[in-house]
Amino acid sequence: MTVMLVSLVLGALIALYFYLTRNYKYWQKRGVPCLDGALPVFGHMLPVISMKTYLADFCTKIYNDYKGRSMVGIYDFASPSLMVLEPELVKTVLQTNFSNFAENTVELDPKVDPLLAHNPFVLSGERWLLNRKRITYAFSSMRLKLLLENVKKVCVSFEKYVNEKLSNKQTEFELKSLFARYSAQVVAAAGFGVDGYCFDDEKKDISFRKLGKAIFEPTKRNKITFALTFLIPSLNRIFKLSMIPKHVDHFFRTLVADLTEQRKKDGIPRNDFINLMSELERAEGSEFDTEYITGHVMMLVLDGYETASSVMSYIGFHLATHPEVQEKLREEVISVLNKYDGELTYENLREMTFMDQVFNETMRLLPAAVVMKKRCTEEIELKGSDGITCRVPPGMEILIPVKALHSDTQYWKNPEEYDPERFDRKNHIEKFTFLPFSEGPRICVGMRMAQLQIKAGLAILIKKYRLKLSPRTQLPLKMIPGTILPSPVGGLWVTIQQL
Repeated sequence: MTVMLVSLVLGALIALYFYLTRNYKYWQKRGVPCLDGALPVFGHMLPVISMKTYLADFCTKIYNDYKGRSMVGIYDFASPSLMVLEPELVKTVLQTNFSNFAENTVELDPKVDPLLAHNPFVLSGERWLLNRKRITYAFSSMRLKLLLENVKKVCVSFEKYVNEKLSNKQTEFELKSLFARYSAQVVAAAGFGVDGYCFDDEKKDISFRKLGKAIFEPTKRNKITFALTFLIPSLNRIFKLSMIPKHVDHFFRTLVADLTEQRKKDGIPRNDFINLMSELERAEGSEFDTEYITGHVMMLVLDGYETASSVMSYIGFHLATHPEVQEKLREEVISVLNKYDGELTYENLREMTFMDQVFNETMRLLPAAVVMKKRCTEEIELKGSDGITCRVPPGMEILIPVKALHSDTQYWKNPEEYDPERFDRKNHIEKFTFLPFSEGPRICVGMRMAQLQIKAGLAILIKKYRLKLSPRTQLPLKMIPGTILPSPVGGLWVTIQQL
């Protein structure tokens, strides 16, 4: 009896093993190179999902281990996924054959995350096309000039805040925290036309910065939500964790509704994102939809708060560690501003070309999107320069290792060095090896707004203050696993001193 029971248990375990690994010969059967060591259930993803390995490091190791290959297969849990490794295949996925890969892989349940469900990043088909056109219109040059007026007011408050914090003409700051105040205040002003109280420590409990931290701070809850949303969406169909906490969702819905009602009464026009989206609704003959408007303004909250402050913090870090670059940037900022009587304008921000180079080089070394994932929507055959051919079926996920492409010696001279000069317009950058905002029809729709607010804030800071790296910054930088955007252990600390 005991022997029979043991045999049954053993048989059941063997059967379960074969069931869980049933797809793990997929790539071998198709002649596509594949990683070794796929585990039952997890495939190759255990180091990432257990938060022992940062996603960018995971993808970069695969990229380097298969250097010279055009593509490599991996097992994303039980599903085969394809990582494309050469720029021509990246171009195929993002641009040439965009219709075959028209979807991002993030799945959001509108009942769980109703506001995010309106974000063009997660939409597909006609809904994506319609929403993208609206957002593109809202971020036209004419409307960016209007939004800049709100950003300029924030810059005045930002400069005042830094100046008040300086003791003996210098003070230590954690850059992410400092720039989060600025970016959250920009979101409040440009998005909603209100004071976000981000420079008022006495009102920190009601500040926009606190709301942003509730979404993005690398807490256990947020790490798990990120993992389920971006890495194991099938599990989140069961657990139903929302990216936007309920109290944050409620706050923004109420704010948009109250502001809209108030504006109907006073009739005073506003140059903010709510007003721009409301104008679009009226122009198209649509009734005002609070959830729809709030969902689109939330896009500004997500991109304008976290991504912008993260990029600014890394730019500040690199300026602090490369004083010669900082000085050259300062000279450009002062020279350009002097031509316009010290005033920030849409035109003079565009004239700051070295600022663009600094921005691009920072995004090359530390891109916000370390890897992109696309879903095949129509079967296609991919052909690599090494002769490897792969027929990609609908539903398969394609991985693009952005961070690895940004640091490949084949495309970048001394890629580990911080050298903004490499982005001088005279230099040639191979297409689809630099993807800070993606490329093709799904290139980031908020890119120009993000660049506008980042350049404005940096110009105000760098013209008057010098940044020096603090010993509190842990070098070399090590990223916290399980975060949406690159977040360094211990933070980025600098000393800011008045010139």
